[in-house]
Amino acid sequence: MLDQEYFALTQAAGVVDFSGRGRLEATGDDHKSFLHKLSTNDVQGLAAQAGCEAFFLDARGHVLGHAFLISTGQSLVMETVHGANETLLKHLDRYLIREKVELHDRTNEWAELLVAGAQSHELLTRLANGEPPGARLNSAEMVVAGQPALVTRVEMTRPGGYLLFLRDGGRREVIDALCAQGAVLCAEEAFTAARVEAGFPIYGQDITDSNLPQEVARDDLAVSFRKGCYLGQETVARIDALGHVNKTLVRLRFDAGEPPPPGTELMAGEVDVGRVTSAAFSPLEKAVVALGYVRRGSNEPGIKLASACGPAIVLAAR
Repeated sequence: MLDQEYFALTQAAGVVDFSGRGRLEATGDDHKSFLHKLSTNDVQGLAAQAGCEAFFLDARGHVLGHAFLISTGQSLVMETVHGANETLLKHLDRYLIREKVELHDRTNEWAELLVAGAQSHELLTRLANGEPPGARLNSAEMVVAGQPALVTRVEMTRPGGYLLFLRDGGRREVIDALCAQGAVLCAEEAFTAARVEAGFPIYGQDITDSNLPQEVARDDLAVSFRKGCYLGQETVARIDALGHVNKTLVRLRFDAGEPPPPGTELMAGEVDVGRVTSAAFSPLEKAVVALGYVRRGSNEPGIKLASACGPAIVLAAR
């Protein structure tokens, strides 16, 4: 079953019910400038129907949240992991003083689906009233299987897919229509294998509030080094000037047959150089793939490390 669902999410078309993930929406005249000052990416410069990935930091530069920020033109949707919506909402509300901004928790109001795989674009085109967006984190208001949806291009797996935000219900109807067209409904286990293989981290598991943004190795996707001041920027700028952090998140491939548990130590000789954060069996690689933090000097692709679960080789971050 894992093989079938994994191959659907990568080589065909798979559907994962993301309704349990977190969703916030910011509205009001100042919603873009407000979020621009509290996140690591260029929110102010987003065009309507465009989006970006960003971190939310505390004053010391530690990561409090990781989200997709999606502009609808009238609002910004923040898509994040399960449970992080409450933490992020409290954090944002703390800094909301005179700005004309309203923050809404849409987690329990909207449904959300991930449709991913090499055939996901073709499948959605057959079911929708137009062609889904092609550029990463671009969005379009569409009707899918008779249901209005905000459709956003994402690359959480390879070769990527789409988030469908269903603000008026219709989750079951859309799932049934997708499966009738050949999509496979996939469980969390298959998504984990696909996203770990693609190097996509999950907040609370691969990223915590002990991490600095550059440690997550997504600078090109989630950090703007050209924007003005924002909360935590001094730390980000200082690391950028220094030129490195002491550890980074990398992908790993294990020879072991069973995925190592989170926290598994990674050794270079007799030296402890890192920890595993996520792991899964990859049907494509026919091996265990993992994400983990590895110290500078031992985190270059091709370096071999040891662990209690067997040897591992460092791969490129994505």
